[in-house]
Amino acid sequence: MTLPQTPSLQLTGKRALVTGASQGIGFACACALAQAGADVTLVARSENTLNEAVNALQAAGYSASGLALDVNDHAMLAQTLAGRSFDILVNNAGTNRPKPLQETTADDYAAVMDLNVKATYFLTQTIVAQMPKGGSVINISSQMGHVGAANRSLYCASKAAVEGMTRAMAVELGPRGVRVNTICPTFVETPMTRPFFDQPGFLESVIANIPLGRLGQLEDMMGPVVFLASPASALVTGSALMVDGGWTAR
Repeated sequence: MTLPQTPSLQLTGKRALVTGASQGIGFACACALAQAGADVTLVARSENTLNEAVNALQAAGYSASGLALDVNDHAMLAQTLAGRSFDILVNNAGTNRPKPLQETTADDYAAVMDLNVKATYFLTQTIVAQMPKGGSVINISSQMGHVGAANRSLYCASKAAVEGMTRAMAVELGPRGVRVNTICPTFVETPMTRPFFDQPGFLESVIANIPLGRLGQLEDMMGPVVFLASPASALVTGSALMVDGGWTAR
């Protein structure tokens, strides 16, 4: 009897682009892909922190380079990336402005929707034009794309939009052999989320909603991103991988 072989989680020879990659979840994703063998291009606005991230990866012996770009500048991104081909795209750059519905401004709306939705949409459009068969687009979404929460109507709207576009892109790009999925984390301890936990009672309320009883850590994101980037998930597309400690299972 011939035994089936477990598909590889290795990404040797693959080229990956990760946005918002100088810190937090983006940097963890870049590290994971590099450690799996990919040649990773990190994109971030801050050149100083970007260089630190790239230098750390290179010093550890991994293949990494950086592009100091604003993903909201679609024309510059398209110009800079013209003719460059990537097997893996991780749309991680994002933001949040948690406020009550009645206090949300038009500026808040533009900031969140432009970065979380518009930038993801148009960067994907640019990259998939040159993405080869077997390519993988991974959109970092959120459990908040599947549930609601007070003071997060705008963020929930943006991540629900990411979920919808991901499913539609998966259907459209499937015949080309390109897969599109989301990773939906719960609250992960990062520089962006850390101020939230200083609010009285907030940490306790979050933990109470997570059956596993803890916040997410950056390492929790690394296995899922390698899985979705690799041949191990060759038949997975249009899916949302919940990395939420069970929050949405309630």
